[in-house]
Amino acid sequence: MKRQLVRGIGLLDATTLVVGSMIGSGIFIVSAKSARVLGSGGWVLAAWAIAGVLTMIAALCCSELAAMMPKAGGQYVFFREAYGPLYGFLFGWTMFLVIQTGTIAAVAVAFAKFLGVLWPAISGTNLLIRVGDFSVSTVQAVGLVVIVLLTASNATGLKTGTRTQNVFTFAKFAALLGLTLAGLLLGGSPGVALRAPDFFRAVAPAGEPLVGLALLVAFGTAMVGPLFSQSAWNNVTFTGGEVRAPGRNLPRSLFIGCRLVTTIYVLANVAYLNVLSFPEIQHAAEDRVATAAATALFGP
Repeated sequence: MKRQLVRGIGLLDATTLVVGSMIGSGIFIVSAKSARVLGSGGWVLAAWAIAGVLTMIAALCCSELAAMMPKAGGQYVFFREAYGPLYGFLFGWTMFLVIQTGTIAAVAVAFAKFLGVLWPAISGTNLLIRVGDFSVSTVQAVGLVVIVLLTASNATGLKTGTRTQNVFTFAKFAALLGLTLAGLLLGGSPGVALRAPDFFRAVAPAGEPLVGLALLVAFGTAMVGPLFSQSAWNNVTFTGGEVRAPGRNLPRSLFIGCRLVTTIYVLANVAYLNVLSFPEIQHAAEDRVATAAATALFGP
């Protein structure tokens, strides 16, 4: 009897996988860097909005491929079928050695940095081990523990993995939605970035206005963070062999998930601009714009 993967992931599970993969550290921190590069709240919002449009276009294209080839491996399968085994092989190993591992490490470290808000002992300057040039901080240690625990959760089986994913996705989406609504409804005091008269006047870090090619280059640079924050939606295609009715559920989950996240991301940035002044966004401590907004609304 031929053994195969269990198709136990439904539309809700697949959608939470898309949303959970997309909502990471980016929305809470990268707006600070984009603000420093562009010097304008209006252009920061434009960067997030255009990144969202590009994400939706890419997701719709990928959903067609996922529906055509609903197999475990996702993009590895797409590359293999389109360009041959060599390209699938190279992409698969690149994902394993660089892309996915780097992303997982970045998100784990960001989690540890935010945990440091509640537990100050978790800090990049608090070293646990130091041997010559090699050192391990409490931030790195927490990141390692998180990776091990979540890997173990996924390794125990499909039900455990999907339940863990669903719980964390609902929790962080609810938290982001709550912060966004609070910023939209309770902000708006004089001096906030959203009310600035030069809302659409882009300014370089040195102080000169950004126009023409300089504005285009700065805008592209500022979009790196938003694009990173809205990436990883394609992770659902890796589970193509475990999704029920993949021809229907994979495209739907990608469309619903990406639309939810891009919408909440743009609204979250409107909320930041409605609560903080532009310099407060640009120079938020350790780029934690969301923390600065929450502190301005509710106190430390």
